[in-house]
Amino acid sequence: MSEDLISIKDASLWASEFLNKEVTSSNISYLVNYGKITKIGENGSTQVSRTELKEYYQKLSKKEELWKEKLGDDLNWELSFESLKESETTKHVHRLHPYKGKFIPQLVEYFLDSHVDDFKKEVYFKKGDIILDPFCGSGTTLVQANELGMHAIGIDVSIFNTLISNCKIKKYDFKLLERYIGIITKGLDEFDKKNHTSAFEKELLEELAIFNKEFFPSPEYKAKVQKKLVDGKNYGKEKELEFLDKYNNLIKKHKIELLTSGEGNFINKWFIKHVINELEFVANEIEKVELPEIKEILKIILSRTMRSCRATTHSDLATLKEAVTTTYYCTKHFKICKPSFSILKWWRTYSKDAIKRLKQFDSVRTQTNQICLTGDSQTIDIVEKLNLVDSNFAKDVVTKKINGIFSSPPYVGVIDYHEQHAYAYDLFELERKESLEIGPLYKGQGKAAQQSYVEGIVKVLLNSKKYLIDNYDVFLVANDKYNLYQEIATRSGMKIVNQYKRPVLNRTEKDKNAYAEIIFHLKEQDGE
Repeated sequence: MSEDLISIKDASLWASEFLNKEVTSSNISYLVNYGKITKIGENGSTQVSRTELKEYYQKLSKKEELWKEKLGDDLNWELSFESLKESETTKHVHRLHPYKGKFIPQLVEYFLDSHVDDFKKEVYFKKGDIILDPFCGSGTTLVQANELGMHAIGIDVSIFNTLISNCKIKKYDFKLLERYIGIITKGLDEFDKKNHTSAFEKELLEELAIFNKEFFPSPEYKAKVQKKLVDGKNYGKEKELEFLDKYNNLIKKHKIELLTSGEGNFINKWFIKHVINELEFVANEIEKVELPEIKEILKIILSRTMRSCRATTHSDLATLKEAVTTTYYCTKHFKICKPSFSILKWWRTYSKDAIKRLKQFDSVRTQTNQICLTGDSQTIDIVEKLNLVDSNFAKDVVTKKINGIFSSPPYVGVIDYHEQHAYAYDLFELERKESLEIGPLYKGQGKAAQQSYVEGIVKVLLNSKKYLIDNYDVFLVANDKYNLYQEIATRSGMKIVNQYKRPVLNRTEKDKNAYAEIIFHLKEQDGE
């Protein structure tokens, strides 16, 4: 047995060789901390079982086979990017702000760069080309086009999406940005100390630490839940109720205000009163900033902060269910957790993280042009709109034209793109244009919604074609659940020349079922 036990470091080396890809010590520590493999020993001498580790990875390796059984043998596993770590798929500015429904940068790179392989048999774009993304979202195509030395134009109907995208690709005076962050952070810290919240949270965290250490020791408790030795749901509920008296006593002791009436906007429903006060304080401080590019990135940092401070459980952060204003058993962290009573911690964390990510991107950026325009891709005059912000870029579009499209249109009835950032729209008083969204969740997935979706995508492609070169290449990433894209292509005067079916392994939601999307390659119809 002793020969079977290895250190965390040795486990990472063994796993890297076994899987033929890099596995770091932190990857192994994650498995230990979340009870996926058993921890043996204490800090400084922690060991794991080589046999248990092997069994864990062998189980994972069967995923490709199982998914192909469910989704078909035409599944292109190479496009799963399975070997990539999360830090690679969320590199630099790609995690500047959360966004539902975005594709990973490596998928964009695959089709835009100059490599060929068994699946991608020719090069479609080159340095200096102009790429269009008419459903820009969070700007992944723009960022990757920049890295590859290409120009890019994004279009999005959502003002906030445009803000995220443009903040990612802008250049900054980092010393100036850090100075403004420092001023706001100091002001927020002082604001926080003038109320009861700091003392309340300090005492609450102390009580939680004692309670969780006794009843939810880590990682032992997590391992028991994973191995079904403990019914985590029932045990957690029991302990949740047990701690609730302590929590309520602290609320009374420190005179903490919880939710407002819940009436009115998103903020009143999903944020604790003191958090609202802090958000308004920082938002007002940001409004005092005169430089537009600094003001905009500060808004993105505050929005990211705000998202993490909604009054909900950690496991429901991506999809809100109900407001939570008490301590609760957390199915994500396997212990009793609390809602947020202050934004200060997250504001500090995300401020540092934003600067780090922006600097990382700055080190790899090329001297090319990228911009996201706010507008309806069905009708927008790209040259006219672009001319208002960058006349030289507009001239290039007229003379050189756009070489092609790489985009991920919305899926039918899956996401309300404005609603996912409702908190930011409310705080910054941004205009919402939900009526212009194509295929939003609120319209459902029925026949009428499908037909409306087809009409919308066709209009976007026909409008985009005005600005494309004759021999264009269009790549659309879609989950064509209702088989709509053949009709879309035909009605747009295009033909589908190839399609790549890829497994989507890392979804943002809790659904872990086998799931695939198709990258459609479209070109102009013959004879047109």
